[in-house]
Amino acid sequence: MATYDFVFDGLGLREWCGGDEAGGGLMSMDALLSETSGTETEVSAWDTPFPSLDALNAACPAMPQSRDLTSGLEDGFLAIKDGLQVVVDPLTQPLSWALTNALWIMQAAPWWLMIPILMIVSYAVGRSLKLAGLVGLSFAFLAFIDYYDYTMQTLAIIFVCAFICVLLGVPIGIAMARNDKVQRGMIPVLDMLQTLPPFVYLIPLIFLFSVTEPKLYGIAIILYAIVPVVRLTDLGIRMVDKEVIEAADAFGMTERQKLFGVQIPLALPNIMAGVNQTIMMSLAMVVIASLVSAPGLGVLVLRGIRSLELGVGLVSGFGIVLLAIILDRVTKAALARINASQH
Repeated sequence: MATYDFVFDGLGLREWCGGDEAGGGLMSMDALLSETSGTETEVSAWDTPFPSLDALNAACPAMPQSRDLTSGLEDGFLAIKDGLQVVVDPLTQPLSWALTNALWIMQAAPWWLMIPILMIVSYAVGRSLKLAGLVGLSFAFLAFIDYYDYTMQTLAIIFVCAFICVLLGVPIGIAMARNDKVQRGMIPVLDMLQTLPPFVYLIPLIFLFSVTEPKLYGIAIILYAIVPVVRLTDLGIRMVDKEVIEAADAFGMTERQKLFGVQIPLALPNIMAGVNQTIMMSLAMVVIASLVSAPGLGVLVLRGIRSLELGVGLVSGFGIVLLAIILDRVTKAALARINASQH
């Protein structure tokens, strides 16, 4: 006798359940022993299972099991997959082109041209010779140990995905700051994106796109990394002093003039902090995305895990840390310059 037989008997649903037949799922060890020995095993109140789908199915075969729920979800997704592909493929194709071209450019440019360019860019952003020297030495070290190509691949992916995150995230954050209804609608979405484990992002995308398409890992990185820039843009604009807004109103500024002339400049430190976190999260996701053919240093980390090559895993991990330090220092230097100019 199943634990919850009394529920269906009491409600008069035994006929709907299938008469007196025992559960249709897998039989537990206790039920098997009681059937073979001819004696019923009673379940104590202490060991009474929660009335879950599987426990109720044991008493009533007409009740679905938990595996029916997951199978139904999978079947539903597969049923709409073709329709989704028709809509999503054209929209995401530019992302594939951008990633492909960025990877080609970063690898086609010789090291003696690319490293000085990166040093010049870092100096232009931070106005610091020490920072430019750190960038040059770091990339020279990675090239010295033959990890230059992998590093450039990772950097290309981060540049493209972080740029798209900022391009999409800042307008979304501005819309949230200017409209409470938009904010209330977006917060659950951002919470979901922020709390989902990174590997979960890859599951539906694998069904939608081919593993050879760059947009597969590009979309996963963007979804994972876009949250900080959206949240901090919203926060930065909302934190602009109301007295400043009132002064702008007194001068007769339009909403557009207030946004671009007052709110965004004053919110820029928060926006740049969001950009910094977005870049860091992009780098973290690039490593995980190597599971679905994302090139770069993550491939070496994956190789170290799969082949138990300790040295390869540790050195490539150190390369990722070095790249993270460079990107963090450059974005923080830009943030420091913005803060200094405002003060």
